[in-house]
Amino acid sequence: MKSIESLSYDELLLTFKTILRSNNLKFTAQREAILRTLYDHPDHFTPENLYLLVKQKYPELNTGITTVYRTLNLLEENKLATSLSFGTQGKKFELSNKPHHDHMICEECGVIVEFEDPNIEDLQQKIAKKHNFKLTDHLMQLYGICEACQQKQ
Repeated sequence: MKSIESLSYDELLLTFKTILRSNNLKFTAQREAILRTLYDHPDHFTPENLYLLVKQKYPELNTGITTVYRTLNLLEENKLATSLSFGTQGKKFELSNKPHHDHMICEECGVIVEFEDPNIEDLQQKIAKKHNFKLTDHLMQLYGICEACQQKQ
């Protein structure tokens, strides 16, 4: 199978339909609206934010918050989406169709800054090799205070 990063929306949709069938779940317009919204908006969403956006974009669909939660969990379980945990504040999700990147997260306002750094990627590989560890994936999350929040202090 192709990497999710290289999938068109139609290919992603076919993959999603296959996952639904393998889990004995029906393909519905509501589930497609959730997937399409994630695909069209490369942001990080709480389930509640995604629910509101889907309701706004597809007011004719009777999409429930439970459907959003279940769909996000299914996408994450099947590596089509990833999440960042915010402890008691819950999770924020994004579709896994972007090239690998890491995150800086503001502890004040919750803004998420995505970044890529080849030096960090290279260093991780060197560290894994030094410890005879086959690195298959990683998730880097750096926490701090963003520039806007620093200026408010």
